Amino acid sequence: GDSNVEGGGGNGNGSGNDSGTTAGLEWGEFLHLPGKRFTSFRDIRNEISRDTDRLVGKNKGINPTPIYLKIYSPRVLNLTLVDLPGIAKVAVGDQPEDIEEQIRTMCLQYISNPNAIILAVTCATHDIANSDALKMARTVDPNGDRTVGVLTKLDLMDPGTDASDTLHNRVIPLRRGFVGVVNRGQMDVDSDLSIRDGLRKEMKFFRTHPVYGHDRSLAGKIGTANLARNLNGMLMHHIRECLPELKSRIGSMLGDVQSELDDLGTPADATSRSTLGGALLGLLSKFAANFASTIDGKGTGNLRGPGGSGGGGVVGGGGVGGGGVGTDELYGGARISYIFSAIFAKSLMSVGPFDGLSDEEIRTTICNANGTRPALFVPEISFDILARRQIGRLEQPGVQCVDLVYEELQRIAAQSEPGELTRFPILRERMVDVVSSLLKRAMGPTQIMVQNLVKIELAYINTSHPDFIGGSKAVARLMSKMAQQKQERSQMPPTVQQPPSTRASVGGGLRGAEDGTIHENSPSSVADERGFHTGDGTVATPRNVGTDNDGTGPGGAGIMNFIFRGNNASSSGGGGGAGRQSMSNGGPSYGVESGTNNGFRTPLERMSGMHGHPPSIVQLPQVPDTMRQTDVPPTDRERVEVEIIKSLIESYFGIVRKNFIDMVPKTVMYFLVNHVRDALQNELVAELYRDAEVPSLMAEATDVAQRRKTCMEMKDLLSKALEIVNEVRDFNTFK
Repeated sequence: GDSNVEGGGGNGNGSGNDSGTTAGLEWGEFLHLPGKRFTSFRDIRNEISRDTDRLVGKNKGINPTPIYLKIYSPRVLNLTLVDLPGIAKVAVGDQPEDIEEQIRTMCLQYISNPNAIILAVTCATHDIANSDALKMARTVDPNGDRTVGVLTKLDLMDPGTDASDTLHNRVIPLRRGFVGVVNRGQMDVDSDLSIRDGLRKEMKFFRTHPVYGHDRSLAGKIGTANLARNLNGMLMHHIRECLPELKSRIGSMLGDVQSELDDLGTPADATSRSTLGGALLGLLSKFAANFASTIDGKGTGNLRGPGGSGGGGVVGGGGVGGGGVGTDELYGGARISYIFSAIFAKSLMSVGPFDGLSDEEIRTTICNANGTRPALFVPEISFDILARRQIGRLEQPGVQCVDLVYEELQRIAAQSEPGELTRFPILRERMVDVVSSLLKRAMGPTQIMVQNLVKIELAYINTSHPDFIGGSKAVARLMSKMAQQKQERSQMPPTVQQPPSTRASVGGGLRGAEDGTIHENSPSSVADERGFHTGDGTVATPRNVGTDNDGTGPGGAGIMNFIFRGNNASSSGGGGGAGRQSMSNGGPSYGVESGTNNGFRTPLERMSGMHGHPPSIVQLPQVPDTMRQTDVPPTDRERVEVEIIKSLIESYFGIVRKNFIDMVPKTVMYFLVNHVRDALQNELVAELYRDAEVPSLMAEATDVAQRRKTCMEMKDLLSKALEIVNEVRDFNTFK
C-alpha cells in the first residue's frame, strides 16, 4: 500500500544500496546494537524484522518507537530519512481499532517539523486525487513549500496509460513537483534481487518506455537517482539558508562547552601539592574579587548566570564569564542602592508624624503635663513626650533595612562563586560557611548602630535646630490659620442657629452651649457668658471677667490673651467643668455642665429639685477609677494647645526622619557592606589556606571525571560540525 516517507536535513547517513554481500566499505549499524556492523542487507532486513517483532509482536501490531539504522557507503548521499507506515483503514491481527488515528498521529508528529521535507508517496495506479499522503501533507504544508510528490509502480500502469501529466505538475501542482520511481516488487525481494540490480532494472524501464524514454522534459523527473539528487539539493539549499544561524548556534555551544571544560580544569590527581595550594589561593582571590566587583558594579562578566559561568582550570585559569546577568534586572550593588532609595527611604517618607497618635491622646498628654495646676503656657514636657514616642517608631524600619541588605549580600556571595568551584564541593561548603560567619559578625554591630541612631535622637530633643519651627512660629502659623477660617466663615451666608438643650444652674441661670452662645429658655432666667444669676434674681459679674486694663477682653483681638487668660477660662461658658465655684458680690455660684454633654444629673441638681433652690447639703459625685479627657468636650484653649503641639511635632519629626533616612544607609555601608567587602579575602585565607587541609579541600567531586570526558567528546563533535558547516558554503551540488 501507500507509505509516507519523511526526509529531513541532518548529519546522519541514510538511504542504502547493496549487492547482496558487499565489501568492507559498506555496512549498516543499529542504534540498539552499537558497535555491531552488518555488511549484508539481508542481515539488516532480518534484524529489522526481529526488532519489529520484539516491539509489536508477530501479528501486525504497531508501536511508535523508531528503529535507528545508519548506512555507511560511498554510494549514498548524506540524508536522514524517516520511513513512516502507510495509513491503515481497517485493523487486522493485533492492531487496535483506532489504528488509522494512531498512524495519522504518528505521521503528523514527524511531518509537523518545519525543517522536514515531506515525501508524499502515492501509487501511480490509483487516482492522485485520492492520495492520503498528499492530503496529510497539505494539512501541515498548505503552500507545498516542503512537499515532494513521489509516484511509485509506474511499471504496473495499464498499457497505453502513463503519469506524464502528473509528473509535469498539471494535475495537482506542487512547488517541489513530482518524481516517478520504479522500486523492486515483492517477487524481486523474494528472489533476493539486489538494490543495485533493482536500480539498473528501473533505468532500463524508463529508457525503453514509449513516453518516459522519449520526453526529454521528464528526464530529471523520473528515477531513484534523480530523487536522491533532488533531495540532496534541497538539503544543501536549506543548509545554506540556515547557515548563519546554524554556525552561530554551533559557535555558542562550543563556547559553552569550552567554558565548562575550563571550569573542570585538569584532573587534581595529576597536580602537585604546591600547585593545588596555588590553585586554592587563586580561587579564594577570585571569589573575593568577584564579590567586590559585583558590589561596585564592575562584575557583570564574573557573575554566574544563565548560559555559563566564568572559569579557569586548576592550573592557571581565569576564563571569561560565560553568561553574566541579563540587562533586564538589577543585580549586585544596584540592588542594595534600590533597597536604600526605593524601599527604605520611600517607606519612611510615607510614615506620618501623627500615625498612631490621635488628638485626644495629645490633649490627654497636655493635661497630664499640667499636673494639679493648669499652665499659663503650653507645657513643653508634653511636646517632649509625644516627640519621643513618634521618633521611636523609626527604629524598626532601620533594623529591617539592615536585614534586607544582609540577605542581598548573601545573594551576591552566591552569584560571585567562580565556575570552577563546582569541582570542589568541600571547598565550596567551607567558603559558604566563612562568608556566612563574616556576615553575621558584621550584622550585629550594624543593627546596634542603627538602634543607637534612634537613641541618639531620643537622648536630646534639640529645639534649637535651625530647621525647627519653634513656639513663636507655631503660634503665628495658627493665628494665620484661624484668621483665614474666620474670614471664610464671614463670607458664608448667615444661618439660623437652633439652641441646644441646657440645664438650669443653681441660681436659676442658663449655661452656654459648647460654641459659647447663650440661649434663653425661660423669661425668669437670663445668663450671660460673663455673669450668672444669684438666688435673688440679680445678675452677678466676676471681677476678672470683662475688659482688661489693656483694653482686650474675650471678644477682643489677640490670640495670646485668649490662650493664656486665667480666671476667665474658669467662669466662661465653654471652659471650667462641673464643680467649679467663684465668688461674686460675696455670694457663691455653682457652675454646671450642659445637660446634653454627659447624660447625667449631678447630685446638686437632684437635691435642688425642680424649683431651683440650693440644697441644704451638697454631695459630690464619686470619683471614677479611670478618668479620660474624651468624657469632657475640649475647650477652645485645649484645641489651640493641641494644634500648637501638632505643629511642633510635625516640624521636629520631619527633621529627625530626614536625618535617619540619610544616616541609616551610611551606617549599613560602613559597618556591613564595606567591612565585609574589605575583610573577605583575608578572612577566607586565614580560615581555609592551611597546608594540612589543602588536599581535602581540593578534592574533586565524584562526577567531575565523567563530566570532563563528556565535555571533551562534545567539543570534538561540535568542532567537526563547525568544519562541515564551513565546507557546505563552497559545496557544489551538481559538480
